[in-house]
Amino acid sequence: MKIEPLSYEKKQKRLSFFLRDANPALANALRRAAVEEVPTMAVDEIELRHNSSVLYDEIISHRIGLIPLTTDLDSYNLPEKCKCEGKGCAQCQLKLTLKVRSKGPVLASELVSQDPKVKPAYPDIPIVKLLKGQRLELEATAVLGIGKNHAKWSPGLIYYKHVPIIEIKKQCTNPVDVVEQCPQNIFEVKADKLSINKDNVLKCHLCGACADTCQPKGSVEAAKNDTDFIFTVESWGQLSPERIIEEALNSIKETSKEFAKAIKKI
Repeated sequence: MKIEPLSYEKKQKRLSFFLRDANPALANALRRAAVEEVPTMAVDEIELRHNSSVLYDEIISHRIGLIPLTTDLDSYNLPEKCKCEGKGCAQCQLKLTLKVRSKGPVLASELVSQDPKVKPAYPDIPIVKLLKGQRLELEATAVLGIGKNHAKWSPGLIYYKHVPIIEIKKQCTNPVDVVEQCPQNIFEVKADKLSINKDNVLKCHLCGACADTCQPKGSVEAAKNDTDFIFTVESWGQLSPERIIEEALNSIKETSKEFAKAIKKI
């Protein structure tokens, strides 16, 4: 298996890379580990001390629970792996407080964290809008968790696709129609002949519109490479995309070791 970088959009927190000499099972294992097994910090419990806003306590709690929090994996443990055995200590949880009495929108930035390294990844996320005389006071407890237990702990959107293989086996009689039907602008017409736009070829999602449109049939072929994949990680702000993949690989290694030990006991 080989990994080759493709693109990294730091501002959008999006990383793409080639996963070569692999197979769908391995690619999907990496995707599932990244989505379900990578720990992130999220609010798990809320004590509402005063809420005179237009939203019920449950809605406020739900909205705060889904706010992505920047995560410091080197300083915190999963509750089940902590020395306190999940009872709650400074190594597996932290407190955030919110006290707002002014009219206007209440934003995620107004959550005050005990740890400056753990804070809302997007400060402008709205929680609720207060009217004159209304106030909101609460204390929230954030803990590490994994996406397998709840989506609020999932670190991002992770997906992959096969690397496309596009070939023009014979010139089409209707090249303009093929260009118009392709949703990803993979093709272009040069000197009245159909050609492939190499800058866009990786955008192909193998819809088959080119093969169906081109006349005569079989002139254009769009197939998938069974061993090469384009893997994309879009972080929701808790962790960097590269840290997500790193932790996903660590999870796969740990699970493999546990599986090997279980096999030896048989």
